[in-house]
Amino acid sequence: MKKTFCKVLALVMCLAMISACFVGCGGKNDDVIVIGLTGPLTGAASIYGIAVKNSAQLAVDEINAAGGLNGIQFKLDMRDDQHNAENVANLYTGLMEDGMQVSLGTVTTKPGLEFKNLSKEDNVFFLTPSATGDAIPEFANGYQMCFADSNQGTAAAKFFNENYVGKKVGIFFKADDEYSTGINNNFKAALADSFKADLKEASFTGDASTFDSQIQTLKDCEIVFMPIYYTPASQFMTQANNIDNSITTYYGCDGFDGIDAIEGFDISKVPQEISMLSHFNSTATEGPAADFIKKYNDKYDEAKEPLNQFGAAAYDCVYAIYEALKIAVENGKEVDGKTSASDMCEILKEVFNSDTFVFRGITGKCTATEKSTISWSNDGTVVKEAIKYIVKEKNA
Repeated sequence: MKKTFCKVLALVMCLAMISACFVGCGGKNDDVIVIGLTGPLTGAASIYGIAVKNSAQLAVDEINAAGGLNGIQFKLDMRDDQHNAENVANLYTGLMEDGMQVSLGTVTTKPGLEFKNLSKEDNVFFLTPSATGDAIPEFANGYQMCFADSNQGTAAAKFFNENYVGKKVGIFFKADDEYSTGINNNFKAALADSFKADLKEASFTGDASTFDSQIQTLKDCEIVFMPIYYTPASQFMTQANNIDNSITTYYGCDGFDGIDAIEGFDISKVPQEISMLSHFNSTATEGPAADFIKKYNDKYDEAKEPLNQFGAAAYDCVYAIYEALKIAVENGKEVDGKTSASDMCEILKEVFNSDTFVFRGITGKCTATEKSTISWSNDGTVVKEAIKYIVKEKNA
């Protein structure tokens, strides 16, 4: 009797181990659709990755609480790439082994360039919230919720052409960074000829943090366009306070997001207006954007894990994938935890490439009562209306 019991117990334990391995070691759970991504959860760019993770998880939780996709739940699986492209290959392999079927790609561009090549081989659909590089959606499986670099530069130039006529413009950019140079080149190409005679440019490379010579070059400009990330931008602004200058406005792109939350940087001591081209107003007090901000801040510690447009875009990404899968199911497609990543990609591409698929989101220009209108071009780039977001008003 004792031997029989031991045999039964051993069999039960063996079956349990097989089941756990099937679900946790690359097998598929019929009732769970896995959304994978990588991003910086530690390091200098972690403010972006943490907001993306929190916001995407918020969307997943809401969808699951509402019943999921006809009862099928979603699971978010995010890995820390530390904004280092060299980490992506191993993380991607781990995500695939653990059942990733669809992805938000990466949070930042350099890791995203590695991710896009890997995902092409496996035909994994990804919709990135914030990897803005023009080459990110190069292949048919890649899409962006954020504006591509070229589109950011062109949209910024359009704003300058319409609002800063007669102003003396300068540009401060990072000459060895694809993000910065891509935006800058397209900005200059679309900038009206009336600006170009007096246009001033100053650049830096590497980890430079002292910008006295660049400030001297730009000190007589009224508007300084900064297609860079927030750390060197904040350093420039702080140092410019020590030099007499005519600057009234610093204008950036999505790299400025989070500049008001940098530890050790007192943004109130910058006398100029600090504004940015954006697709999300993180200070909205009404409408869909405000509703999302409240939900985020109710769930997360705003002081430690502040919201930014990267997070808002991730929230929209999850919902856009969900809405596209709903349409696919309504059209007769079978989607569940057993659907392969490649099959899922073909299903989603069919919806995203359709002329009739329009997503209503919280990024882009919302009204007090209506969500924004978002669609995608055939090249995977997003189509929505940009807004100017003032991070800090000019001191009186």
